[in-house]
Amino acid sequence: MDDLVARMDRQMVQLFAMVGEGVAGATHALLAGDRQAAKLLADQDAVVDRLYRDIDLQTMRLLTSPDLDHRYVPFLVAIVRMLPDLERNGDLVEHVASRAARGLGAELSPRSRGLVERMGEVATGMWRVTADAYGERLVDAAEVIDGLDDEMDDLHVSLIAEIVSGTMPLPVAIELAMVSRFYERFGDHAVKLARRIGSLASNLPDS
Repeated sequence: MDDLVARMDRQMVQLFAMVGEGVAGATHALLAGDRQAAKLLADQDAVVDRLYRDIDLQTMRLLTSPDLDHRYVPFLVAIVRMLPDLERNGDLVEHVASRAARGLGAELSPRSRGLVERMGEVATGMWRVTADAYGERLVDAAEVIDGLDDEMDDLHVSLIAEIVSGTMPLPVAIELAMVSRFYERFGDHAVKLARRIGSLASNLPDS
């Protein structure tokens, strides 16, 4: 069982990394109008989903096994609670990438481009901190994440104000409002994960 838990832990680290890289990649694809990168990110979402299902299945099997080592119960429960936020963020990456594939980036106003770029930087930073918190079993990452999430919320408000100012056509404004919401959700999921990691770090096996 030790080997299986260690393998699951490595898969979780991989999942954190894939989602974090996806956030950065989706922002680049959107702003650069890189349709090929957007397609690759959409394909990667299927890989994230498969990895998510594999970890989830292994976790359920272990939790229901008659040979369960109860030392690992807190770790397994933590995984069950963290997986949905990781999977949903993978979906958010795909949603942003799909807007990139449609060429939304080329239709943004200069101010909205700057705001989206900064939202992407903040989201990527939040996921880097969260991934490090999981991999290094850090208990205080939530404080850093909360500060970044406040900035993300401010950026979201600023971008919505730019959208309603009427500087872009209505279809573009509608799509951009969705993108802004996606980035806000990136932040929300990172906050939840950092708090779970912080509260359970002492119960997670060494990575």
